[in-house]
Amino acid sequence: MHLWSKLSVLMAALLSVACSVTPPKDVKIVDNFQLPRYLGTWYEIARLDHSFERGLDHVTANYSLRDDGGVKVVNRGYNVKKQQWQESIGKAYFIGSPQQASLKVSFFGPFYGGYNVIDLDDGYQHALIAGPNRDYLWILSRTPTIDTHTKQRLVAVAQHYGFPVDKLIWVEQGEMKLGQ
Repeated sequence: MHLWSKLSVLMAALLSVACSVTPPKDVKIVDNFQLPRYLGTWYEIARLDHSFERGLDHVTANYSLRDDGGVKVVNRGYNVKKQQWQESIGKAYFIGSPQQASLKVSFFGPFYGGYNVIDLDDGYQHALIAGPNRDYLWILSRTPTIDTHTKQRLVAVAQHYGFPVDKLIWVEQGEMKLGQ
């Protein structure tokens, strides 16, 4: 294979992974989504492990409107090992209709990943978020903790869709100790 062919194949592979925004196969996205009700601060209750949040506790996500019609995303968490806060600022846009809770989100450059709300209670207090495949899953809440019934319900929904719920990391959201 010539160098140009190899580079073309590599670029195509990278773009297909980096720009995957559609929800996982056979996973239903929330309909009748109301972005104004979703904006504000959410606490990360649980997540599947991935490198960009590894070792973080006290994780929050804050969503607000951007001037261009998109959503500003501010993710913040405490890195226990480094004893410091980390923050990432990104932007998100609806993939299709704003009534369908499927967005593409970017934290760097032109690369977008999927942000798909797959379960949301009527009061917009608890949400289940999937990425573009079953390797990405988050349980979010408007409060730092959730009751057992809500936790079991959200885990059951994720399990129904085939997510590896036994690998969920339960995020520490309790009081910060002195020095943190």
